[in-house]
Amino acid sequence: MAGKFVHLALLAVAACVAAAPLAHAETVILKSELKAANEVPPNASAASGAAEASLDTATRTLTWKVTYSGLTGPAMGAHFHGPSEPGKNAGIVLPFKSPESPISGSAVITDAQAADLLAGKWYANVHTQANPGGEIRGQMTRQ
Repeated sequence: MAGKFVHLALLAVAACVAAAPLAHAETVILKSELKAANEVPPNASAASGAAEASLDTATRTLTWKVTYSGLTGPAMGAHFHGPSEPGKNAGIVLPFKSPESPISGSAVITDAQAADLLAGKWYANVHTQANPGGEIRGQMTRQ
């Protein structure tokens, strides 16, 4: 009888462990509209674009896709910049492997970078020869 009780107790513990919530992880979706008016200072480009990203908060894996059209010339560079609020410039935090649209990739980012990204302090930026500081830009925001 004692053996049966131990067996039932072990099953109860196993059931509780299985039902316990796992570490709270989520996938956060972030988006941005890329346009010349968002640049600091703004420029007159008619180009437009979009940046979409997802962050797995458990692994800190950021996956992104950036598309654009209508640039004044070939893209010379494209990156995520930060940390910065809208209307301010910041350094590159994550360069893209290629500046050609569509741009896609993924990387594991640090805890500090994830915190800045989720706080809306990263922006996507596409640079051209005519606009070396950036032709189109958009702040990444949670959806």
